[in-house]
Amino acid sequence: MRTFETAIIGGGIAGLTAAVYLAKDGISTVVIEKGKQLGGRAQTAQKNGAYLNLGGHALYKGGEAEAILNELGIKPPGSVPETKGSAIWNQSLYTLPGSLSSLLSTRLLSWPGKMELGKLLVKLKKIDAKTMGDMSLRQWAEAEIKDPMVRHVFYALCRTSTYCIGPDEQRAGAVIQQVLRGMNGVIYVDGGWQTIIEELKEIAVKAGVTILTHQSVSSVLKNDSFTLSLSNGETINAHSVLSTASPEQTFRLIEGAENTSLSAWKERAKPVFAACLDVSLHTLPNPNQQFAIGVDQHILFSNHSRAARLSEDGSVVCQLIKYLGTEQENNAIECKQELEHVLEMLQPGWRKELKAYQFLPHIAVMQDSCAMNHHFSYGPSVPEIPGLYIAGDGAGHGEMLVDAAFASAKRAASAIVQEAVNRGIQKEA
Repeated sequence: MRTFETAIIGGGIAGLTAAVYLAKDGISTVVIEKGKQLGGRAQTAQKNGAYLNLGGHALYKGGEAEAILNELGIKPPGSVPETKGSAIWNQSLYTLPGSLSSLLSTRLLSWPGKMELGKLLVKLKKIDAKTMGDMSLRQWAEAEIKDPMVRHVFYALCRTSTYCIGPDEQRAGAVIQQVLRGMNGVIYVDGGWQTIIEELKEIAVKAGVTILTHQSVSSVLKNDSFTLSLSNGETINAHSVLSTASPEQTFRLIEGAENTSLSAWKERAKPVFAACLDVSLHTLPNPNQQFAIGVDQHILFSNHSRAARLSEDGSVVCQLIKYLGTEQENNAIECKQELEHVLEMLQPGWRKELKAYQFLPHIAVMQDSCAMNHHFSYGPSVPEIPGLYIAGDGAGHGEMLVDAAFASAKRAASAIVQEAVNRGIQKEA
């Protein structure tokens, strides 16, 4: 049996980030990752010289993720893509009203609609989303937006920022807060998100973190300390445990979780899913189409290579996303056909240029949504089990997506360090 101060379940963004903070504060830490390589959903697959992320990924400018990466000395290479593009409505393409000039020129909206959308975008920047209470997104939109087409455009903007669908079930404040983040721009990362994972890993290892891959935790038992049983028969002893697994997985792993807040977390958390199609093309058949948002479809198209280096030979990497919301199942064949149809509309003849292809029919984008009556702030501690902590994109305190993963990891690490200070294991700064 090996002994550490802290054992972290999961070697994705949250697990590695927490490990870095803990090790820098002198806490002996082990990261246990069930996969053969680190990263979780932040892994990047290499296919025929192209770097393909596992699902949609964007680093929000000015968000918690960027701030924490800067704090750790990591500046991901890449840039912010232009949002000039198209809006898809009724199987036709229109100029996307993403700037003043495009707003004035688009045929998607009437002149009164253009005026209303312009005023709406200005108004959004002045809203204090945290004070909006439990009003649903539809309630807010119906009260604030008169033009039906402007509401459609607004909902499309909300989907693009949150990956969530169903305005009747979404909290307006949470969605608008995320839309405001998105309006600052996003960064596409050179080499895909594995670039960030490798830098986190390097810092963690240099700080003394032990990393175990291809090892899954089968159970966690708390007595005076925690005993983690691994799939290979090994056991690890730790004074504290941080789980970055999903709410359901965490609940299954922890002995005695039934009568704790982990049970409520598992029941209330609503994972958000998407179907994602990534293609690497020798060249873009229609270079005038770089970005498109579905207004009457839950679809996004983006040429990631317009802002990041994602291939070894200059091939172009594009991604299409169909937002599935909290649907636990979907028709993979229909999703694939729909995404390919949109790709053909935007990039006719793309199959002749195809170099690499990846279709993920049902991938979890984040482990909790911004749904009404389901969003509560859990973690970082589990009060009923002292020494147990949670982090990940399902443990956000107002943050979403990767911002939630980074922010919750930092919160958990700070709580664990404070616990160590209280026990005299680590000296207070």
